[in-house]
Amino acid sequence: MTILIALVAALAFVPLAAGLWLLPQAPGRKSMQWRGFGASALLCALAFNLTFFVQEVGLVLPKALVPGLHPVLYHNDHDWRGDAPIAELLQATGAVATLASGFFFLWLARRIGPDRPGWRLFAFWMAFEGLFQSLSQWAVGSLIPGNDVGRALAWLGAGAGVRAALLAGTAIALFAAGRALAPLWPLRRGSANRATVLPVAAGLAAAVLLCIPFRVPREPVEVVLIPIVVHLIGLGWLALGFAMRRAGTESHALAHPGPPLAALALLLAFFQIVLRPGIAF
Repeated sequence: MTILIALVAALAFVPLAAGLWLLPQAPGRKSMQWRGFGASALLCALAFNLTFFVQEVGLVLPKALVPGLHPVLYHNDHDWRGDAPIAELLQATGAVATLASGFFFLWLARRIGPDRPGWRLFAFWMAFEGLFQSLSQWAVGSLIPGNDVGRALAWLGAGAGVRAALLAGTAIALFAAGRALAPLWPLRRGSANRATVLPVAAGLAAAVLLCIPFRVPREPVEVVLIPIVVHLIGLGWLALGFAMRRAGTESHALAHPGPPLAALALLLAFFQIVLRPGIAF
C-alpha cells in the first residue's frame, strides 16, 4: 500500500500541482463553468463502467480460447477454472483492450461536431477512462507484481530495468494523454484557467460515488480504490494538459442529463441482474 500511495502521489499530485501552477488565475466567478455538471458526472460514471466492462471482456475472451481454461465474467471481476501457465500473461489483455478503447474514442471525439455536445462529451469521457484506466495499470504493474499487468510482467520474467523503462514510458504516455484530451474539453471561452479544473475534479468525485452500486458486493477498498486512483491520475495529467492547451473545443450547447441518467440506470441493471450471477465462457 505504501508503494501505491507513493506512486499515486507522483503520478497524480505532481502533474496536478504543476498544472495549477502554470494555469492562469480565473478572472472572475463567471469563469466557473458549472453548467452541464450533472450530465458530465453521469457520463463520466457511465464511461468508467463501460470501460471496466471492456477490460473484463478483454480478460475473459483470450482465456476462453485457451484449452483447459473456463473463464467466468462478473459485474466487477472475472475468474476462471482450469490451469494453463499462459493465463498469467493473459492478465495484461484487459489493459490492452482498454487502451485500444481509449484510442478509438479519442479519435471519435475529434470527429464529433459541436452540434452534438452530448455525444462529444461521452466520447471525451470514454477516451479519458480508456487511456487512464489502462495507463494507470501499466504504471502500477511496473512496481507492484500483484496487479494484472504485474502478473504478466512476472510471467515474462521482466527485470528491474524493464520495469523502470515501462514506468518511464508510461509517464510519458500519461503526459501525452492529458495533452491530447485537454483540447477536447468544452469551454465557453478559448483559454483554460484554474477555475476549469474544479468542475472537472468535482465531476470525477461524483462519478466515483455513482460507480459504487456497480461494484458491490466486494471489499470496500476494491469498490472505491480503483475509481479513485484512476480519476486522481487522470485529473492530474488533464490539468497539466489544460496548462498547455493552445486551442480547443468551445461550446455553448449543453448535454442534457436525462439520457445519461437513463443509460446509467440501464447499465446498472445489466451489471447487477445479468452479470452479477456470472456468465461462463
